[in-house]
Amino acid sequence: MAQLATRLDDDLLDEVDKLVAAKMADSRSDAVRIALRELIERRRRAEIGQAIVDEYTSRPQSASDVGWSDASPAGNR
Repeated sequence: MAQLATRLDDDLLDEVDKLVAAKMADSRSDAVRIALRELIERRRRAEIGQAIVDEYTSRPQSASDVGWSDASPAGNR
């Protein structure tokens, strides 16, 4: 496993220590790994969301794309 050296200001380090004390992470390093994974996942989800928006923008739905749902038994309630 590679190492990453970084500097944190005192306020941020205090918050990381609170996370460890609250058992939300096993250690400071674990807290940083968790935070990085969550940040990477947030970016991945944003990219997927943008790709969906881009696709719908480039090819908007037509009435024939959604008309079948109005004609289905569930749509006639």
